[in-house]
Amino acid sequence: MTAVRALALVLLLALTACGISPTDVQDRGNAPTIKIPPPSKTIFLIRNGKLALEAADVENETVASLLSALFAASSEPLDGGRDTALRGFTYLGIKDSLNPVQRDEVQLPRTSTLTVYIRGDGTLTKLGLAQIVCTAQQDAAYEMVKVIRDNANRPSKSEGQHTCGELK
Repeated sequence: MTAVRALALVLLLALTACGISPTDVQDRGNAPTIKIPPPSKTIFLIRNGKLALEAADVENETVASLLSALFAASSEPLDGGRDTALRGFTYLGIKDSLNPVQRDEVQLPRTSTLTVYIRGDGTLTKLGLAQIVCTAQQDAAYEMVKVIRDNANRPSKSEGQHTCGELK
């Protein structure tokens, strides 16, 4: 009976072994990650009364650079049927609402509210708001855009918190 047991054990080992010898851990590169694409080098101007993407001459692909280009275009004569609803307004800066990353917090792509500070005395129309919000939201990290009008001799006024989709 021992020969039968030995034969059974050999057969069992032959059936369970796959014929591949084990190897050490092998490094195959970084784990797959998701990257939020940077904003494009375009701004939103107005053509035929509607928002239209236009190429912009920007220093870099940051939202601050795009908004600077948007407001710079508002102080220049535009040709080719292009216009802007931001004449008389000045871009002051932006503030991101993300809280600093905590020591043990996993850093993942996150969304936030971007606050855009402007100055001007005229009426900021829905198309003007759309130009600001849609230009800023080309950066997918910003879920909402809040526009604050900084008045020289009066308290600041919020123009609301918006998304591009609601203003189009």
